[in-house]
Amino acid sequence: MPSTTFRILQDDNLTALRELPDSSVELIYVDPPFNTGVTQKRNRIRTVRDIAGDRTGFGGNRYRTEKLASMPLYADIFDDYLGFLRPRMIEAHRVLAPAGSLFLHIDPREVHYCKVMLDEVFAHAGGAGRDCFQNEIIWAYDYGARATKRWPAKHDNILWYTRDPKAYTFNLDASDRIPYMAPGLVGAEKTARGKTPTDVWWHTIVPTNGKEKTGYPTQKPLGILERIVRVHSNPGDTVLDFFAGSGTTGVAALRNNRSTILIDQSPEACTLMQTRLAASIPATKPAPKKKQRIPVPEREGLNRHPRNYEDRF
Repeated sequence: MPSTTFRILQDDNLTALRELPDSSVELIYVDPPFNTGVTQKRNRIRTVRDIAGDRTGFGGNRYRTEKLASMPLYADIFDDYLGFLRPRMIEAHRVLAPAGSLFLHIDPREVHYCKVMLDEVFAHAGGAGRDCFQNEIIWAYDYGARATKRWPAKHDNILWYTRDPKAYTFNLDASDRIPYMAPGLVGAEKTARGKTPTDVWWHTIVPTNGKEKTGYPTQKPLGILERIVRVHSNPGDTVLDFFAGSGTTGVAALRNNRSTILIDQSPEACTLMQTRLAASIPATKPAPKKKQRIPVPEREGLNRHPRNYEDRF
């Protein structure tokens, strides 16, 4: 198994990106703020049994609601959104390996402007940057309120660009498989195997009460990130996320034997990521020799420098 590491950098992401070497990462996934014009936050609560409480629960019992501290929040408002993204995408292109891929996760309101901007950033000698565009992936889900004056927006857009328009990592056989919509038309063998996904990915959001939930605003599902990591990188590669948030990209990388670099300016986010990634290190068992137990070497301790958390295993 390749040696893998994780690094968590608490810093402004543009500053941190400028310190990374050229062509040093094989896969970049970023989920920046969407410029929604609102403050992104997620309040957390708990309920305590109390006959004078403010809500009724199972069996008619009364409970009192207590508000816990909010997870990190940020103002998702930019006067010049592309002016904010462009220098970061230029640095992302610089640090991307020759066969590497970049995924920009954005929403339908901004995706058209971001694509034109990335076409310019990925312009290469002898060709246009639009040649490096491979797919626009639609992540579709069905959760939340229903608009009454327009069709409800229930999808995000993920733009996939490659450093080289013709030579890049794409391991389709490593993808998870999905059920056929009409299994009776394809036979038992294909139905049991399932099919590879298309450019439309149906996947639920992170369940409100699921184990995956961290309480971090705009957290994305692990299943989406694992699909990207498995198909668009190889074991031992390095995966970069410089809008790292709750660290889901890093979890997906470690679970699939990739190294990861995560960048976020929030101290709370970095603490959360450190906890999640330490828990995501794949368990290893020593190989027995002549029926004698071989002790597992102790893993190095975490580097607890406030700006650079790192672990190796």
